[in-house]
Amino acid sequence: MSDEKYERGMRIRRQVLGDAHVDRAEKNKTSFDADFQRFITEFAWGTVWAGDTLDVRTRHLITIALLAALGKKQELQMHLRATQHTGVTPDEVREVLHQVAVYAGVPAANTAFKLAKEVLEGS
Repeated sequence: MSDEKYERGMRIRRQVLGDAHVDRAEKNKTSFDADFQRFITEFAWGTVWAGDTLDVRTRHLITIALLAALGKKQELQMHLRATQHTGVTPDEVREVLHQVAVYAGVPAANTAFKLAKEVLEGS
């Protein structure tokens, strides 16, 4: 079962983040973080992202909102870049960040807007 979850997770991870990103991550994996990388692939991607109730776009919008609310800049940048693979539009990101401002605070949304402008507009 674990290999099945890993394979399913790797397919979804590639679908969302893109082959180039996943290939880089796999190339940079060492014995120190190999178990952790497998855990992420099996659980986050192969279990949570693989659920049938929400589609990938919806999961991606939720992920962007949570990362912005928590101030996780590196992961947020990665997921903003990945919008090109999931069909999430800049307009949708903007609306999600408005939600973040109301429910998680203006400073969190302000930082997220700055990152989104850099990633989505190249500015």
